[in-house]
Amino acid sequence: MSLPEKKNILVIGGCRSGKSSQALKLADQFSDNMRIFIATCVPYDDEMKERVARHQKERDNTWTTVEEPVNLHKAITEHGETSDIILVDCITLWISNLLLKTRRIDYILENVQKLVDAVKKAKCSVIMVSNEVGTGIVPENELSRMFRDAAGFANQHIAAAADQVVWMVAGIPVKIK
Repeated sequence: MSLPEKKNILVIGGCRSGKSSQALKLADQFSDNMRIFIATCVPYDDEMKERVARHQKERDNTWTTVEEPVNLHKAITEHGETSDIILVDCITLWISNLLLKTRRIDYILENVQKLVDAVKKAKCSVIMVSNEVGTGIVPENELSRMFRDAAGFANQHIAAAADQVVWMVAGIPVKIK
C-alpha cells in the first residue's frame, strides 16, 4: 500500500466532541504498519484510568503505544523517521503536564515550538488531538486561567503549522483549514 502524501493534522474540539475517534479515522488513511500512538495522559485517578482504558479499546493491535507525558518532541523525533503515521492524544493533557511541572507559560511555549519543529521534520504524517478550551467562562483561579491561556497559545501555534485543521462539533468533523 502506498502512503498518502505527508500531512500534519490538528483535530480540535470540546469534551466528548469525537476528536479521538475522528483522529483514528484519519489515521486509517495510512498504512497499518508502524503506527505509533503517543499517549500524553498520566492517569492519576480511577476515572481517568477508565477513560484511558476506553481509548485503548478503540485502537486495534496495529498500533504501538508510546507513553510520553512531557518530552513529546523527543518521542516524535524518535519515531518520526521510521513510522507510517503518528497520532498524539492529547495536546491539552501534555500542556497540563508541562504546566504542573513549571507553572511557566514561556517554558510551555518553548516546548510547543520544539513540538512543531519535530512534527515538521518527521518523515511521516502526524495527527494531533487537542481540546478547544477558550470558548467557555473565564476560570476563577490563576492556575486554571494559566492552563486555558497556555492551551490557547499552543493550539494557535500548532494550527498555524498544520496542513489541515479539523474542528469536531457534536461528532461532526468540520474542516477549517
